[in-house]
Amino acid sequence: MNINQEIKNITVKYRQKLKTQIDLRVQEMDVDDKSHYFIYQVLGIDLKEGELIDVYQNKGRMLYKYAGSFLEEITKLCFKYKYPKSGSIKINNSFGKKPKTFEIDCLVENRAIEIKWRDATTDGDHITKEHTRIRAISDLNYIPVRIMFYYPNREQAIKIQETIKTLYKGVGGEYYFGNDAWEYVKNETDINLKNMLENIINELN
Repeated sequence: MNINQEIKNITVKYRQKLKTQIDLRVQEMDVDDKSHYFIYQVLGIDLKEGELIDVYQNKGRMLYKYAGSFLEEITKLCFKYKYPKSGSIKINNSFGKKPKTFEIDCLVENRAIEIKWRDATTDGDHITKEHTRIRAISDLNYIPVRIMFYYPNREQAIKIQETIKTLYKGVGGEYYFGNDAWEYVKNETDINLKNMLENIINELN
């Protein structure tokens, strides 16, 4: 099976799983306690809009989760085609007790690649954890590489990403986001993943 067909099959699988989970959650919400809608009304949100807000909040949470897992899986697959020995590994946290280990999404030769579809966190503790993770990777003489396909929009989240980018650069690592992330995958694997996904959209929609 070629890479195009394999990624198409994975796409279909994720589409089906996401639809099933969303349909199930919406059914569950039909019988949920909706007494909190009273506060929505106090704040000027009518019953119908309040219900839609709750439904789409749940849909959004599932969509973000599946989007991240999907992009990670197919990106790792691209590297696997070019570098058959690549894959995920866990390393010990040599600079702290929590967490005990860190996972490298895709180890390609001496490059420890972290794959993010989008990181919109505004939690300052995220920087500390990321700093420790990067140091643990460097301690093993791996080059930390972060590829993030979509940059956050909010100012605080952008500031955190700028700090993380500085941390990567500080240990000789690499940080790619947006179009540069797609280009990095293309240049390193010889697979135009974005173009492939655009074709899949046209085929399946």
